[in-house]
Amino acid sequence: MSWYKQLVARQPLGWTHGPGEGPTLRRVLGWPSLTAIGLGTMLGGIFATIGAGAHVAGPGVIVAFVLSGVVSLCVALCYAEFASMVPVAGSAYTYAYATLGELVAWIIGWDLLLEYGISLAPLASSASDYFQHMLADVGITFPAWAQTANLAPGHLQIDVTAGILVLAITALVAIGIRESANVNAGLVLFQLVSMIVFIAAVAHAVHPANLHPLAPMGFHGIFAGTALVFFAYIGFDTVTVASEETKRPERDVPIGIILALTLGGILYVLLTVCTVGVMNYAKLSDGAAMLDALGSVTKNHTLYWIVSLGGLAGNVTSALTSLLGQVRIFYVMARDRMLPPGVAKIHHVFRTPARMTVITGGVVAVLAAIFPLTDLIKMVNIGTLAAFAIVCAGVLVLRIVNPTAQRPFKAPLLPLFSILGAVACFSLVGGLQLATWVRYGVWFLIGIAIYALYGFRNSRLKLRLPEP
Repeated sequence: MSWYKQLVARQPLGWTHGPGEGPTLRRVLGWPSLTAIGLGTMLGGIFATIGAGAHVAGPGVIVAFVLSGVVSLCVALCYAEFASMVPVAGSAYTYAYATLGELVAWIIGWDLLLEYGISLAPLASSASDYFQHMLADVGITFPAWAQTANLAPGHLQIDVTAGILVLAITALVAIGIRESANVNAGLVLFQLVSMIVFIAAVAHAVHPANLHPLAPMGFHGIFAGTALVFFAYIGFDTVTVASEETKRPERDVPIGIILALTLGGILYVLLTVCTVGVMNYAKLSDGAAMLDALGSVTKNHTLYWIVSLGGLAGNVTSALTSLLGQVRIFYVMARDRMLPPGVAKIHHVFRTPARMTVITGGVVAVLAAIFPLTDLIKMVNIGTLAAFAIVCAGVLVLRIVNPTAQRPFKAPLLPLFSILGAVACFSLVGGLQLATWVRYGVWFLIGIAIYALYGFRNSRLKLRLPEP
């Protein structure tokens, strides 16, 4: 095929499985496990975004969480329709390949690698911060050089805890999806309990004066806050990357997506109201706002430790499921020969892409140990929002070009939700800082170079390698 035709060529929807050679992923998950995976990735983001969002939007961060939730709902409904039609592990990458062509699919796949991989590093850094706060409460302090990441000349520091945590999570994910899902479900349950404890402990102290004025920075502040706290909703799409390990993906994946987003959104608003409602937003810290609010209400050490452990569990579960999503997308892209096939190699014992899990985890462990949290997190949202916008557009395109395709789940009120979701995501991307765009530009060019040198020449669609 000509180079132009290849760039816009769409992968047939029938290619829902890779070539029949070698071991396959285990289908062991149901919708409860998928909901826990979605929540596991989502809920950790709340601990790092309440304080940071409040500094941008004031008490209007509550509105920012609601707006981000509405945008995410539009995207989630589109994801659910796609996931029921294309029950494979590639998430938005596969959906784009089936609707918008190979080049767009590569760009989205590359963005998703940025979303899942880079988000793992700041989550590990945040977990390290919570862990060190807990140790400090009992008088244990790490040496200054091992507390946090800092590359400034003359002030070199390494976040040892974050690096070790990433390596531990890597080992768990490499062992197997069932083991990862079981650990994740337990941590999510504890995290939910700690959030309920926090709400019960501080709700009585919410003071209306702390919520006024609602938007001290105006609408611009709320808009900027919406783009920032969107990080907390990243994760419901992680459900789709486990599609090939799900017993009934056409039913369980849509249920898992919508349940995770609904439960997470409700919790976010309640937690945010309780946090900014009991303490002036200017006094909240970026990474531990809930602990600040709790400390202003009570000095009970038991409550402090429950909420602290909940924050630690939240970051761990988000990091675990982010790595799970990262390596599964690598797996599907390699299976399509957009990346070398060795990337998709399944371990004969663990039945997981263990090799790529270890390589990815090793790279991210280094990032978490040496780069500051804020430098890492700034890159996450732009890739995520771009991928979400493509999904919203793709589901509408597929309704037009293939209206007779089987859709076990149909997103309601299309094209309304599709258009609203795409426009909102692109608008939020436009509100990100110039420095973020520059970093994304570098990442984008690296991805295009890899595609030109390997994926364009070797893709399964171009070479017409054996179809399932």
